[in-house]
Amino acid sequence: MIRMLKITGKVLLALILLLAVVLLSIFFLYNEKLPEGEQSIEADQLAEKMLRAINHEAYKQTSYIEWSFVGRQHYKWNKQQQLVEVKWGETVVNLNIQHTDSSTVTVNNSKVTGAARLEKIEQAVAHFNNDSFWLIAPHKAFDLGTERRIVSLENGKKALLVSYSSGGNTPGDSYLWLLDETGLPKAFKMWVSVIPIGGLEATWQSWEASESGALFPSTHQFLFLDINMGDVKARK
Repeated sequence: MIRMLKITGKVLLALILLLAVVLLSIFFLYNEKLPEGEQSIEADQLAEKMLRAINHEAYKQTSYIEWSFVGRQHYKWNKQQQLVEVKWGETVVNLNIQHTDSSTVTVNNSKVTGAARLEKIEQAVAHFNNDSFWLIAPHKAFDLGTERRIVSLENGKKALLVSYSSGGNTPGDSYLWLLDETGLPKAFKMWVSVIPIGGLEATWQSWEASESGALFPSTHQFLFLDINMGDVKARK
């Protein structure tokens, strides 16, 4: 028995060391420093070009958006009233984005109260902030608390660095938007607090026009993951 425990301990130690080597290799292979960039009129102009490419004016007039996130969380967002139904598993939170205290929670069709209700509301807010960002991030380039910088890439092209000093669950995050000739996003690189490796890239190429006229992505590629946004519906 003691011998088996020693063998198991050695195996676990070897696996931990292997995992550490893999993580360190990924860090040194992919990690990039946050580019400095320059705040300028040119940066704002590039951001405006991006917004025109995704029909931001139509997005502002959009009143209802429905989507899902990798098939786990499902959303029905009344954008004008800032109300959203957030559903995962047997949990449904009718979330009031501006006044979360008035939100309601049900699990298995039974109303939830007390501390459990507050916990579910907090989860719904975190889900919504993350999952909506993967749907509408380019539309947020001029949100309150954002800074825009122009970055010159090694290939001579310009990229747009958008940093968030406030808002969401992780203020301080930065995203470097890589755009095509029309201003349509192709990908972004991330410097975010929840990921210790800076500069990881995710695609933004699967754009589809909605009923409202605004463009939204249907899926993203991030490392070995497919981030599917489900059947995106949006109307005025």
